[in-house]
Amino acid sequence: MPTHRLAIRKHLGGPTMSPADLTMSFLVREDGEEPGKRPMPTFTIAELVEAVRVLDDLGVRSGKFFAGSRLRDDRATQAASPTGLMARAIKAVKKARPDFTIVTENCVCSHNKSGECWLPNAVGDIDAEETKKVIAAQAVAQAEAGADIIGPASMIPGSVKAVREALNAAGHRGALLMPHLIFDSDLYGGYRATMGAAPASGTRAFQLDPYRPEEAVKVAMDMVEEGADAILLEPALFTVDTLVTLKKKLDVPLMPFSVSGEYIRLTERRSDGTLYVRPLAESYTVLKRSGADRIITYAAREIAEYVTA
Repeated sequence: MPTHRLAIRKHLGGPTMSPADLTMSFLVREDGEEPGKRPMPTFTIAELVEAVRVLDDLGVRSGKFFAGSRLRDDRATQAASPTGLMARAIKAVKKARPDFTIVTENCVCSHNKSGECWLPNAVGDIDAEETKKVIAAQAVAQAEAGADIIGPASMIPGSVKAVREALNAAGHRGALLMPHLIFDSDLYGGYRATMGAAPASGTRAFQLDPYRPEEAVKVAMDMVEEGADAILLEPALFTVDTLVTLKKKLDVPLMPFSVSGEYIRLTERRSDGTLYVRPLAESYTVLKRSGADRIITYAAREIAEYVTA
């Protein structure tokens, strides 16, 4: 029943977005690193803990953490360090807010000298088996630090299975898996520049062709078969059709990730320093009505404040 009366529209409207629908994406940096002119906001561990306190009080109950290594080599040897930035960030947040759900990125790109999501063999080709071993060890280190949900992001076939088996063997059956289902896109540039994770080859070998959504559906189903408990889809607004299809085929939570390019293009930093997020928040209504269980975003705080104002 169409109506011009705002009160009636609100009364008859469908489900709205709440802070609990959001997961904050955090890019973590070391204490001695200055934010500089990075395209995306970053957080030291102390800043991260404070931001989590604010989010938790607003009703945002989860965060996805990205953290790299200062020391990088062609074997990503620091990826699984128990004293690395990711482990320290997880422990600090869990100490401050034990019930805050922590989701990780599980990949070698921010620990690998080349910025690739894979490690090379002796002749420089992709060494998928060695990469899966490192990713699996990294996942165990993240779980031991206190992570609740591990996020395999390399898209290497079999990597979800390798991580699940490693976690089980290490006694972390309770740690859930939410692998990334990633469409190749130009919208990741802000993240890559901020985290120093631009691939030397210029491309991500295993990311999906956006013109082949049927392949994305098959890959997602394979991930669940390998042990995925949820699926992250990115970029959020470019994978809506796949979200709708998967909602009919899979009985696991589906969580679109609103990536750096969406954040940069659909927000505006005002002269007083506040972030104008209404266009970004409006875009998330598409995700909600398409069946998103959560929305992962770099603007969770501002959107939580917007939807509760």
